[in-house]
Amino acid sequence: MHELVGWLLMPALTLWKTPLSYAECFGFISGLWCVWLTAQRSIYNFPVGILNCALLFFLFFEQRLFADAGLQVFFIILGFNGWWLWFNGKQSDVPISRLEKSQIMVYALVTFTLVALLVVVLSLVKGSIPLFDALITALSLTAQRLLNLRKLESWLVWITVDLISIPVYCYKQLYLIALLYGIFLMLCIYGYQQWHKAVSDKKFPEMMQSNNEKTV
Repeated sequence: MHELVGWLLMPALTLWKTPLSYAECFGFISGLWCVWLTAQRSIYNFPVGILNCALLFFLFFEQRLFADAGLQVFFIILGFNGWWLWFNGKQSDVPISRLEKSQIMVYALVTFTLVALLVVVLSLVKGSIPLFDALITALSLTAQRLLNLRKLESWLVWITVDLISIPVYCYKQLYLIALLYGIFLMLCIYGYQQWHKAVSDKKFPEMMQSNNEKTV
């Protein structure tokens, strides 16, 4: 197995006196491509996202970042689930909806419960900055789940993830990854604007129809 994927971990180029592997370079490109496709509401965001997670899994595992590697496995599972959900919907016009207030409360409760559990586990294994690691992991899982369900609020959660991740990766001196998440942040803001517009455009004719029915 290592012979098949070993080349991915070999240096591809050097940036800022830091060697970057093929997995890092391809992961960077596929990560940006995935977010862009998602913002365009393209079903192809899922296979590209799964490829991105697979690349990052090998990279993180080689660097003994086992928690980050495990998170990529969850993303791959959620990616296949989301791919199936979107494939069984309308590919040309993927429907987008908002969370109900009760759903927001449930997701918030589940997310922060997961944060608390992860903080305990990461503290036991002497993880680095366990609170922020737990926040990034729990919020990422929530955001991906909401994205699979085509909820507008998924972008707000992703934006929160990026805002937490950027200073964390700078603190760890992972400046290229911090740059990647800075680009993610801009793309997520764009994605939120596009999805918000789609929701607003959908609601306008519904409101007009409702008003017409009231006047009849």
